[in-house]
This record gives sequence, C-alpha cells and structure tokens, in this order.
Amino acid sequence: MGGIGIGYWILIGGITLVSWLVSNQLKRKFAKYSKVQLRNGMSGAEIAEKMLSDNGIYDVEVISTPGRLTDHYNPKNKTVNLSEAVYNQRNAAAAAVAAHEVGHAVQHAQAYSALGMRSALVPIVSVTSGMSQWLVIGGLILGAAAGVGLGYWVAVAGLVFMGFATLFSFITLPVEYDASNRALAWLKNKNMVTPEEYKGSEDALKWAARTYLVAAIGALASLLYWALQVFGGRD
Repeated sequence: MGGIGIGYWILIGGITLVSWLVSNQLKRKFAKYSKVQLRNGMSGAEIAEKMLSDNGIYDVEVISTPGRLTDHYNPKNKTVNLSEAVYNQRNAAAAAVAAHEVGHAVQHAQAYSALGMRSALVPIVSVTSGMSQWLVIGGLILGAAAGVGLGYWVAVAGLVFMGFATLFSFITLPVEYDASNRALAWLKNKNMVTPEEYKGSEDALKWAARTYLVAAIGALASLLYWALQVFGGRD
C-alpha cells in the first residue's frame, strides 16, 4: 500500500496544482474584465432579464445570491441566481456570467438533452460521491488485491460510485460549453457589447470552462488510478 499512497498523492498533487493555477487565472481574468465597463450601462441582472425575454422565457426569475462566483441556474425553481457583484455591476465580466447562466435557462426551456442527463445524475452523485473513495480504500484494505471475498466487491461498488461522479463531470462539459456559446452568440447578435467588451466576455467564459475541464480530467484520472489498484492486483 506504500507505493499506492505515493502514486496517488503525486496524481492528486498534480491535479490540485493545475486546478489552483486555472482557478487563479480565472479570478485574475474576472478582476481584469470587471474593469471593462459596458457602454450600454446595463447591469448583470438587466442583461439576464433581456436575454430571457429575447428567448421567449417569462417563467424564470433573476435573483441575487450571496458570495463570489456563486452564480448558477436552478432548474427546480426556475431561477437564475447571480452573485451580488454580477447582479449589480455593469461590466464585461458581469455580462458574460449573467448571459451564461441564462444560457442554462434556455437549455432547460428547449429540453437540451445533456442538461437533462446531468439533472438526472444529481441525486445519485450527491449520495454516492462522498463515500466512493472510502469504499475503494476500505475494499483494498479488506483484501481486494487478492480478487476474492467481500473486500473486492466493496471496492468494485466504490468504483461504480466513482464512475457516476466521473460521468457527471464529463456530461457537465457540453452543458457548460453550450451555455457559454449561447451567451456569446446572443451578446454578439443583439449588439449588447462592443468588440472590446465581447473579447473580455469570451475570455472570461473560456477560463471558467477550463475549471470544469480540469475537474473532469481529475475525476477520470482518479477513477483509472483506483481501478488499476483494484483490478491490477488480480492474477
């Protein structure tokens, strides 16, 4: 198990470092584009409401939520939740985030299949993700490497649970990229932003999407690593 531990911590350390670098760059980009004031003078909340209206969506409410980078769309109660800064501010970063979250509302209204799949996985992943790694480690300790007995099946159950989380991470990618594409297309087609503002919005959303990409790669790497420990020990 000593070798397993070293290999795992190298993997996790690498993923954590990349995740930290991308997250830091994202924060820098948002700080930069928060200084690019919108010529049209609209707040994030007004941008969101206009995009909803332009897409014929009138049953979704735009609300302010506490925190920073806490923006999200809630399909259960049909609300676009914008962090206080995005809700109130009138800059390229706020416009990008507000339009992106409305992109999710448009996906929901148009029954975008990947969003439906992700929503279906939410209850499963919320239950299984916290225990998956512990089941795998517990199974290995119980003797999964021998390929027999209860330990092996406990570890396999953990891998299945981990597989759901990994699948969720990968389904999230097209959902997030598509929402950004919808947001940017609307900002451009409706002339909501100047070319300079558009560049800022595009760059901010590109870095936001990379955080999901890193998370998905990390989830897959972790799954493959533990699968190798469980199945690699079998003769």
